[in-house]
Amino acid sequence: MNKTCKQCEKEFEVADWDIEFLRKLSPTFDGKQFLIPSPTLCPDCRRQRRMVWRNNQFLFSRKCDLCAKDIISTYSTSKPFKVYCADCWWSDKWSPIDYGRDFNPEKSFFEQMAELIKNVPRIALMNKNPENSDYCNYAGNNKNCYLAVAGSWNNENCLYGFRMSHSKDCVDCFSIEKGELCYQIFSCHDIYHCFYCNFCSDCSECYFSVDLKGCDHCIFSNNLRNKSYYAFNKPCTKEEFEKLAAKISDTEDLNRMEEKFKEIAKSSIYRPMKLDNCENCEGDDLLNSKNAKEAYYAFGLEDVKYFLIGEDTKDSMDCSATGVGGCQLFYESMSSGVEGYNNLFTNGNWTCSNTYYCETIFNSKNCFGCVNLRKEENCILNKKYTSEEYEKKVAEIIEQMQSTGEWGEFFPVKLGPYGYNETFAQNFHPLSKEQALELGAEWQEDELTPSYPGPFLEVRSNIDDYINNPVLANEVVKGAIKCESTGKPFRIMPQEMAFYLKTKIALPKKHYNARFDERLSIGTPRKLWERECMCEQQGHGHDGKCSNKFKTSFSPDGPEKVYCESCYQKAVL
Repeated sequence: MNKTCKQCEKEFEVADWDIEFLRKLSPTFDGKQFLIPSPTLCPDCRRQRRMVWRNNQFLFSRKCDLCAKDIISTYSTSKPFKVYCADCWWSDKWSPIDYGRDFNPEKSFFEQMAELIKNVPRIALMNKNPENSDYCNYAGNNKNCYLAVAGSWNNENCLYGFRMSHSKDCVDCFSIEKGELCYQIFSCHDIYHCFYCNFCSDCSECYFSVDLKGCDHCIFSNNLRNKSYYAFNKPCTKEEFEKLAAKISDTEDLNRMEEKFKEIAKSSIYRPMKLDNCENCEGDDLLNSKNAKEAYYAFGLEDVKYFLIGEDTKDSMDCSATGVGGCQLFYESMSSGVEGYNNLFTNGNWTCSNTYYCETIFNSKNCFGCVNLRKEENCILNKKYTSEEYEKKVAEIIEQMQSTGEWGEFFPVKLGPYGYNETFAQNFHPLSKEQALELGAEWQEDELTPSYPGPFLEVRSNIDDYINNPVLANEVVKGAIKCESTGKPFRIMPQEMAFYLKTKIALPKKHYNARFDERLSIGTPRKLWERECMCEQQGHGHDGKCSNKFKTSFSPDGPEKVYCESCYQKAVL
């Protein structure tokens, strides 16, 4: 069926698969099945609504509201919540059940959720089993990592990463799986000692290149397969390669190399969708997946639709940043996973089953409308019930939600705990303050980057100056640098400095958030279009321009050359 989105007023399709999936997920309570209605928002607006609930990378200093020690949190001091450090939050010094309440039939369900969200203490960061990785968020099992966020799991010595997995000694990477000693990477896997690479796999010692597979010692190249020592897509000597690669040590040379890299990216030939070891999938940047539709930046998916960032998820729809460890039967889920089963309309649920309309609960099951719970079951609005009482009460609540139009809708934007400008939504659906307020979201008025009047450190252009002078290198990690694009102050962390000295890369002159925004702009718009192949090459099985049509995540307005799969395979070297 076709519907009109009640937010953006654009027409969207609810497919037969969607309707059947919602019927399968519709829960039964007290002997009655409660059908989940078809969505009232289009997929983009549904994703935006979920993303308002997640702050990945803006961290604030504050005190734990229980032990009073200094902590780092995603919640600024202007937020109306109690915030606990991880030790206190998980301790027996308090109980989320103490905040439990009866359901009030005189109020809407979302009104009562709003009250609970404001009252129950919140955990400072979503960071599981960190080892010297206290500044990571929505991450886990990381060692010696800093600002590895947004589904960054099982990494070591990694900094400023977004969706990094099983990687080591990597800096400034977006969507990397099994990388080591890498820098400025976008959507790559199984790579070693690669800098400034997009859409590469099974490569080593490759720089400023796009779409390489099985290559080593390649620079300024694209669309190569199983090549060694190539520069500008032509064979080169080892000496020629090393002379080009050595220029990354000087800022001015590096800037010119970055500009040349942009030209390489524009001249590259792109397949309709980047799908590696995938079967019957549509989207972009997918790995080892089957039957995934409208899915992006993910691996290990099966029978999934409308998915953005995550892994190991099956039989699910409308999920963002979900997975890790195996998740099944999820719907309208944000930041949930780390193992889980049957989570509907949830945010931040880790290792939970049969949970509905719950927000940031852990190791729990059979819960409805709960906030910041841990290791509980049969709870409604943080109040415990017997199994029989739970079944009856949930049925009563859903019946009221059906009458108010709340059943089947994710949490409203206005309930979100963050300002729109500090959330995931601003990364993928950027809005002005006025637009965000009109949407019903809050706006973070406090400066997201600390103000600093100076003095600022003047960064030397060549990394050799620091390699040969440890005193100068030590001054860098103690000082502040002014971002050349935003004017915001930033620091270079000691472990980050060690990486630049080891790899002989010139020091950055842009704030890490500015660098992140540049990497994010490389990706496709996370939607699909019908397009026609752009190939006009001879010998590709067509006269003149190829007439094949396909779905692609590359916008028709973009500069990229997009070929059908057949022409693409003939074009790569």
